[in-house]
Amino acid sequence: MKRSVLNRVNLRRTMVAALAAMVSVTAFAGTGVAEPDKTPAVTSVVKDGRTWHLKVYSVAMGSEITVDVQRPVDESKPAPNLYLLSGLDAGLSSASWKDQTSVLQWLTDKQVNVIQPIGGKGSYYTDWIKPDPKLGVNKWKTFFTEELPPLLDKTLQSTGLNSLAGVSTSGTSVLQLAEAKPGLWKGVAAYSGCAQIADPVGRQYLKLATETWAGGNVDNMYGPADSPMWAANDPVINAEKLRGTELFISSGSGLPVPADLQWYQEDSPGFDGLTNLGVGSVIEAAVNACTHNLKNKLDSLNIPAAYDFYPIGTHRWSYWDDTFRGSWPMLAKSMGLPAK
Repeated sequence: MKRSVLNRVNLRRTMVAALAAMVSVTAFAGTGVAEPDKTPAVTSVVKDGRTWHLKVYSVAMGSEITVDVQRPVDESKPAPNLYLLSGLDAGLSSASWKDQTSVLQWLTDKQVNVIQPIGGKGSYYTDWIKPDPKLGVNKWKTFFTEELPPLLDKTLQSTGLNSLAGVSTSGTSVLQLAEAKPGLWKGVAAYSGCAQIADPVGRQYLKLATETWAGGNVDNMYGPADSPMWAANDPVINAEKLRGTELFISSGSGLPVPADLQWYQEDSPGFDGLTNLGVGSVIEAAVNACTHNLKNKLDSLNIPAAYDFYPIGTHRWSYWDDTFRGSWPMLAKSMGLPAK
């Protein structure tokens, strides 16, 4: 009898231990990183000259995120952090600030950490309500507003001042992130992004980017079209939350010039040159309308911003390369840096 009871006790203990092991393995399956205390952490730093390649464990997404940092001209002194977000491909391809512009080289003599997150294709860097079969788990708002900033402040010994710049789809994201946590970002620059997402036109543009080009499903982002999540994350509807943030907002008209045609014929992937040119023109004209609607809303709220509406321009990097320099005085001021 005693032996039978003892055997049952041992069996229970074995089953509990096995179950605990299964839970532990499941919790971190696919992350490649075991984080028993479940706290965000910088898990590795590889230094390549002034470029630091960081791996950052995100609890919200259960995975490691790559974050590249171009260190300031004087690494012995604290510097602010400028988050530089790429567009739809999120730095995973050559469609990035690093590969398509001279901005990183231009910033080499500036006392600023240039933060370049890699990953989150088609996610709009927001918190999705559920995992997507194609795009996975996306909790980028939590990552950027809660998890990453304190880790960078500690790892980089930064000043704690942050500003944010984004292009195309990330031109929407930077406004959303600023509204999600007012005060975290001292300055925000949005280049050729559609600030409206809750109205039919804005939602269709988002669907085109996330579904047609990235392969995801926007229902997994904010739910169906009648979900209140769309309005809750619309930068124009929530523009009041931008009060107190330094703003620079720009877009082109969509009107092409000969240099555009040459670029779309020779360098743009996808269709033939004329088709690419047409797509680039239509996209820029659409985001130009969105951007003017944002201006109207900010003006109605007496929220100041600097604008650059150039009379030409399609949806391509050479314009954003130039426009970044125009936005630098505002970004520098917001981070306590010289304008030059």
